[in-house]
Amino acid sequence: MDQDQKADPRLGRLPREPIDRFTRPLARFLRIETVSGAVLLIAAMVAFGLSNSAWADGFLAFWDTPIGLRAGSFQFQRPLRDWINDGLMTFFFFVVALELKRELVVGELREPRIAALSIAAAAGGMLAPAAIYLVLQFGQPGEHGWGVVMATDTAFVIGCLALLGQNAPRRLRVFLLSLAVVDDIGAILVVAIGYSSGVGWTALAVGITGLAGVYGLRQLGIRSLLVYVLAGILIWLAIDASGIHPTVTGVALGLLTPTRGWVSDRRLRAILRRVLAYPPGNHWSGDTEDRKLLRSAGKATREALAPVERLELILHPWVALGVMPLFALANAGVHVSLAGLANPVTLAVVIGFALGKPVGILAFAWLAVRSGMAVRPRALGWGVLAGGGMLAGIGFTMALFIAELAFKDELLQAAKLGILVASVISAAGGLSLLAWLGHIGRRRAAIAGAADAGQHEIMPLRAL
Repeated sequence: MDQDQKADPRLGRLPREPIDRFTRPLARFLRIETVSGAVLLIAAMVAFGLSNSAWADGFLAFWDTPIGLRAGSFQFQRPLRDWINDGLMTFFFFVVALELKRELVVGELREPRIAALSIAAAAGGMLAPAAIYLVLQFGQPGEHGWGVVMATDTAFVIGCLALLGQNAPRRLRVFLLSLAVVDDIGAILVVAIGYSSGVGWTALAVGITGLAGVYGLRQLGIRSLLVYVLAGILIWLAIDASGIHPTVTGVALGLLTPTRGWVSDRRLRAILRRVLAYPPGNHWSGDTEDRKLLRSAGKATREALAPVERLELILHPWVALGVMPLFALANAGVHVSLAGLANPVTLAVVIGFALGKPVGILAFAWLAVRSGMAVRPRALGWGVLAGGGMLAGIGFTMALFIAELAFKDELLQAAKLGILVASVISAAGGLSLLAWLGHIGRRRAAIAGAADAGQHEIMPLRAL
């Protein structure tokens, strides 16, 4: 640290502007993960309220507005809802894939036996609800909707944990985040395998070639974001034409994103030392070596951060606060009626989520620990896991997404109603159990603390 910085520590930070008094607190607020859950909840309530109001017909018809290009016999159009579900949701899946890759390389899923617990629990949380749904709907018109009950909504789950405060152990939050990431990947595979139309192999080959080209560009050292955006659009169009759901493009591109920065920490420090070696003064303008070095330092600082983390930082706020609420507005609208609550599809979805999720998560987690394949942290008791399993029954975003692919008309409305009811039941059950367990834990800690204090007071008397 030089003498100027010692005299004024503010020199070590970026200069402040008057607008920072508003933007910095707002940025801190938006960094809180629960905000995305709150915004998503508000969007869902707005969609639900409007679809049960006098404006229902106009609100629902708005999302069916065709948008696209048309020139003579050529047309590339689809309803606004489909652009959101097929296009914007690609960014959602891209961010999910970035999170998965980061977790696999540097996160919780890097430790095999700890990762095995989340993977096993996620598998149980997908297979058990699907099995229950298929048993209840076997041979009926809603049988094709087995994938609806397999997904967990990360934003709502984390939002519920935030409501619990200290009653939610940190280990449970990490466990549920890891489980949700694995769960999302499973849901993506379900979409790709179970809910895609007939495959056009030529278009698929073009898409795969495009992905290979992206990998080649990465190996050549091309770091221009515009190049990859254009390549991603072309790949999306090819995958869409192949009949496979185009959101798979987001997953593939996310998994191809590098997890290491281009500039090493050692090189970054060396470049910055060269900049600091220049004496103070206004010599950074003009076509000089000084300016070139300063630009090089700026690029090195940016490229020291891994592309996975940089893209996640850029896209996560847009996806969490823009794409997902817009998706909820377009898809959460459902008309409620007593007849709808008694629909077999509605009941199957509710039972699959509210019962199948916690049972599947607990059973598979127990089997994984019992077999020695996984290890369960001491802070993650079975009761806490049961509460987390209940919260995992909140399957809002991905469940609605798969329902739109699996059903039409009346069955779609029944599935949406089941998703909303199951999410409310799962949230209430999970929050109640975890709050009760937290209360019991605090009482035990207070009793143990009082006992310890009593022993410390008595000991001196015994010594006498």
